[in-house]
This record gives sequence, structure tokens and C-alpha cells, in this order.
Amino acid sequence: MPITHPHSLSAAYNDFLSAYPDFKYTQKIDALRAEEYTRLDEQGHVYLDYTGGGLYADSQLRTHTDLLRHNVFGNPHSMNPTSLAATQKVEQARKYVYEFFNASPEEYVVIFTPNASGALKLVGESYPFGPDGHYLLAFDNHNSVNGIREFARAHASPVTYIPLTLPDMRVDEAQLGAYFDQTGSANNNLFAFPAQSNFSGVQHPLEWIEQAQAQGWDVLLDTAAFVPTNRLDLSRWKPDFAPVSFYKMFGYPTGVGCLLAKKEALNKLRRPWFAGGTITVASVQGDKFYMAEGEAAFEDGTLNYLSLPAVETGLRHLNDIGIQTIHQRVTCLTGWLLDNLTELRHSNGEAVIRVYGPTNTQQRGGTIALNFYDPQGRYFSHHVIEEEAASINISLRGGCFCNPGGGEIALELSKPELAACFNQPQERLTFDDFQLCIDDKSTGAVRISVGLVSNFADVYKVVEFARGFVDRKAVKNE
Repeated sequence: MPITHPHSLSAAYNDFLSAYPDFKYTQKIDALRAEEYTRLDEQGHVYLDYTGGGLYADSQLRTHTDLLRHNVFGNPHSMNPTSLAATQKVEQARKYVYEFFNASPEEYVVIFTPNASGALKLVGESYPFGPDGHYLLAFDNHNSVNGIREFARAHASPVTYIPLTLPDMRVDEAQLGAYFDQTGSANNNLFAFPAQSNFSGVQHPLEWIEQAQAQGWDVLLDTAAFVPTNRLDLSRWKPDFAPVSFYKMFGYPTGVGCLLAKKEALNKLRRPWFAGGTITVASVQGDKFYMAEGEAAFEDGTLNYLSLPAVETGLRHLNDIGIQTIHQRVTCLTGWLLDNLTELRHSNGEAVIRVYGPTNTQQRGGTIALNFYDPQGRYFSHHVIEEEAASINISLRGGCFCNPGGGEIALELSKPELAACFNQPQERLTFDDFQLCIDDKSTGAVRISVGLVSNFADVYKVVEFARGFVDRKAVKNE
């Protein structure tokens, strides 16, 4: 559609509603923002880092504080009254996680963890990798998924990355099918991919889950960037393992996540150690231990029992708003951002912005990775963009976002270039060292991500910020 550049917020908003009329069905979130997230506008924040972390509502804090103020909770590993009170709240939160993700307790187990990375480590350290198995993963996985390759290699299991194709940063599905066919179903094979890339916002097909499982693969679906604005229905899509970080969904509490694991897949895992709470009996003199069953065998030590009731509060908050309403809002705002950022041009016709990934809203979420370029095609350091945005209270993110594979493909960093950096003799390579090693190419990007209570004014302000780079020259090593 033709893009206009009205200078006033109100004129731009009217054009936005004409282009994205479905946005009007989400306007109850504007009222919610005015009531529950007043700190954003009172302090002049333009928050566009939802993939980094969600925002909490005032009511979430009130509900949780009231619960703590009016009750006494003790360590759950006992039968005394305060312990039982805490256990009841922990299990109530667990029950609501099942409900929210539509997961049957007959089929799935909810294991509470410190975050999604903690959930991924549980899988990686316990999965029965071996020389006859395989670890297959997408190029644009988060580092906590990449890190599982070290467990696989320690057990002599082959590791294969599925490449992405430019410009949309998607996987060639015919090639993926060929990988699935390579390994027999008798082996322990693990396939890991993100439901939504935390680098590019690409949403990979959830149909891959059944396709891989039909060929004998266990499937690890990284849902961390997906579930804040999309419905994950585990009665329809049934990955073997699905890690979640709750703070990315609704801001509070931090330090609590979970692993949703199929019972039959969980039975394959063999933990390399035991801890308090994970065993039924352990003996020093008898030199033996017996693991507990189900989630108890994987919840190390004492759970964050004072924070876990806030998980139910946060999930209920999202449910009250409606995930579909949130999804619709994010889609509209993302579409307008993409339309307007990609249309920005210097006087010589060169693009100001290069987006890494889809430039429309098809099979993508509200995460946009991009870089700024001057009229001669020189890039502006993502550090410069982040710092200048911060100076006017815009929160976005710069770097590779713990997703090096996505960055390497997007920025067209070749294997020889990377090998030259990583084969240098120093014992420790910092990110600054890495940047100096790569000549005349950006080693990072800028990430803008919209979410739960983003509004049109937020995206308008970031486009106006970007407009300030029209005809501006980049300074080398700036």
C-alpha cells in the first residue's frame, strides 16, 4: 500500500486505522494501559523491548502483595501448616499452567525452573545422547538451545544445524524433511527449533513437530518468544519439551519459568545428579539414592515458592485480556512499523533501514531486527542507535540477542571470516574483540519488539526517531 508521512501523531493514527482496521478491536488495551501501566506515560517511556522482557500490571503486584501480607508460607518440603499452605499455592499455580496451555496432566508434566534456560539445561544434561543419535537444530536458535550441543558432543552425538535462506530468514522445508529422513527411529534423536525466532521474529511452522515425531525424533520447541503474544495449545501441538519464561509473558515474577514435558519423553531423561527434593531416599553410608517421580525429580532444591503464586496471577491477567486480542494488536502495530521503516529513503533513493526477516506480517511475530545505513551504504553501529534512542527514553535493544546463528545469516558473516576470529591465539574473545575482528560489516543489529501494552504512539515515535537518520552520514568506528 502507498505510505504517507504525516507529521502529526493524530494524522498518522488515522492513516494507521485505515490500513489496519482490526486494531480498533484491541482498544480495550489502551484503557488497560491507562489504568494498570500508568508509569509508562507518566515517565515518558517508549518501551519496545518486549522480547527481552514483558511488563507487569499494577494489579499483579497488588494481588501478590496482599497474598504475602495476609498469609504465612514456609518451605514446602514438610507437613507443617505453613509448608502445606505453600505447597497448596505451588500446586494451584501448576494446575493453572496446565489450563492456560491446554495441556492434559495425563500427557504432560509441568516442571518449575528458574527460567527457560534452566528448563533447556534440564533437557540437555539429561537427554540420552549417544553416537547413534543426533542433535538437529535450526540456525536461529537462542544460545540456551545452542548450548545443548555441548552435552551432545560430550556423548559423541552428531550435531547438525539447518541453514536459513535470505531474505526472509526461513528454513527450506524440503531440506528439513531430508534431515528427518536420515536417522532411524530406534535412536535417540532430538530436534530443536524456536516457535518464534527471538532474532528475526520469524514463526516457524508448528507442523514440523508432528513431521519430526513421525520420523522418530523427539522435539524441543523453544516457546519463550512465542507465548507472550500467541496461543500455544498443547492439545493441538504436542512437542516433547517446551520451555517457558514467565517474565517474558507478563513481567512479574522474574526468576520463574517452566518446562512442559511429555511424560513419555520425560521417562527417557537420565539426570546426572540428584538434589534436595528430587529423591525419595538417599544415603551417605548406603551410598545410594532413589529418584522421585514426575516433576519432583527435576525441581532441584526449594522452589521459588513465594513467587510461584504470582505466575497464576499473571496468566489470569493475560487470559482476561485475551491472547488473540494481544496477538491482533501486535500484528497491526508490527505491520505499520514494517511499512513505514522500510519506506524510509535518503535523498539519493537508498534505504535508511534494512530489515532482517519478513517485511510483512505473514508467519512472523512482533520482533523486528534491522540496521540503519547512510546514503553511501555505510552502517550505523547498533551501539549508536541504542544510545541515541535511550537519550530520548526509547527502550530498544542492540547486539545479537543471544542468537548468533540468526545474526551470522542476516549480516552475511561467512564461515571463513568467523574462523579467522575464533582461531586467534587469545584465551578469551570478548564481543568487542569480535567486532574489531570483522572488517566493514556490522556484527550486531537493532531489535524493536512490540508487545502486550504497546500503543500507536510508541511505534510512531520510533519511526520519527528513525526519520532523523535520513541523509545523515555514518562515521566509521562511531
